[in-house]
Amino acid sequence: MLRWLSALLVMWMAVHGAPPSQAAQSGLRPDADTSALVAEVRKSFTVHGKPIPPGIFFDFGDSDLADSGNIWVTVNVAAATGSNLYFDDITGAGGSFSQKPLKGRPHAGEEISYTYCGATDNGLLVVVTSYNGGGSGRFTHLHVLGLAPVHAIDIVGKPYWQINLTLLRTIPLGDRWEGEVSIAKNLIKIVTTRSGPADDSGERRTMTIPAERP
Repeated sequence: MLRWLSALLVMWMAVHGAPPSQAAQSGLRPDADTSALVAEVRKSFTVHGKPIPPGIFFDFGDSDLADSGNIWVTVNVAAATGSNLYFDDITGAGGSFSQKPLKGRPHAGEEISYTYCGATDNGLLVVVTSYNGGGSGRFTHLHVLGLAPVHAIDIVGKPYWQINLTLLRTIPLGDRWEGEVSIAKNLIKIVTTRSGPADDSGERRTMTIPAERP
């Protein structure tokens, strides 16, 4: 009987996916502090008033010009902000920030920066990043990211809320790209005025993409 029930459960999961988590079954919701922090990240791309470290985009793959797809796609921004992993000085203001890792650190001699463009009506975040590996190239990407509180357990066994930022879509804009990005409801408008180092036409080219969840 037990073996039959186990087989039935395996078949059910194959068709419908894993059963809902305990948190989902109990209707667990983030507390007020967690909800406020999520709202802050969505509004200003900061955590308790501090900018999210640009270095997270090294790990999201902006500095990896050899691979065609993103490998690391989720970061707990509440833990990353102010962490030893991303302790290098952050410069900038008004939603645009940069980091240059110190000598002896991973990515030393490189620079990563971002401009936070804002959130779409459906809650996705839009960020334009720029990566310089130490040469004349400056490679620009547009990232569409999801943001969600996730209930987890810390190293001492205590439940807590992660604030997870997940990369959903990346659009390469090119080397030494120049242009503008704007958001209208759930659409992202990209106006390119320079697509590469050899582009001196000054022509304005427009692309509009939907901000959508997979």
